[in-house]
Amino acid sequence: MSESVVQPAGGSSPAVSPDHQQRRLRVVRGRGAVDLEAAQRAVTDLLIALGRDAESEHLADTPRRVAHAYAEMLAPREFNLTTFPNEEGYDELVLARDIPVQSLCEHHLLPFEGVAHVGYLPGDRILGLSKLARVVELFARDLQVQERLTKQVADWLQQHLEPKGVGVVIEAEHLCMSMRGVQARGSRTVTSALQGLLREDPRSRQEFFALAGVHG
Repeated sequence: MSESVVQPAGGSSPAVSPDHQQRRLRVVRGRGAVDLEAAQRAVTDLLIALGRDAESEHLADTPRRVAHAYAEMLAPREFNLTTFPNEEGYDELVLARDIPVQSLCEHHLLPFEGVAHVGYLPGDRILGLSKLARVVELFARDLQVQERLTKQVADWLQQHLEPKGVGVVIEAEHLCMSMRGVQARGSRTVTSALQGLLREDPRSRQEFFALAGVHG
């Protein structure tokens, strides 16, 4: 699995910022580049293996389209992780609900999609709210399983934000289950990952699940 890399925004070495200042770090995802030409050849071979005429008028440009589509779906956007001092000492739960999630099942290369509910109990720093969605995308744009994705988001926020607790719930429908095999259309898989007080304190944990709209 590839790893995320946090770099100082606008510089080559970490800058030490006083606690009263906002902090911005450039977040990139370290992974190998997609070989578009090789991907196109592979799609052509797949079409032929499936008994299709890869040179037909309708399919002639399909390998290029598929290669570019997968390259886009596997490339998270870089972003600045912006945090601010928790000057008011806010110590209640911050929760972003229904963050869109789109990813690719690594077992069948079929999409799964749904929503994520991400919350944290602030420590010394608070996070720009849009960054919760950015962190979800950072790990979702990959070949994934939902369980790993859920834990990666929670672990990353705990490591880089250092809150008192983190909770992540993902609800998603997997096309590998709804379009093939058991064909359980409309079925959603729910996964959760908890860190810090949201894992250790029953009242905080219950509050998180209640606000997220799921039963803990």
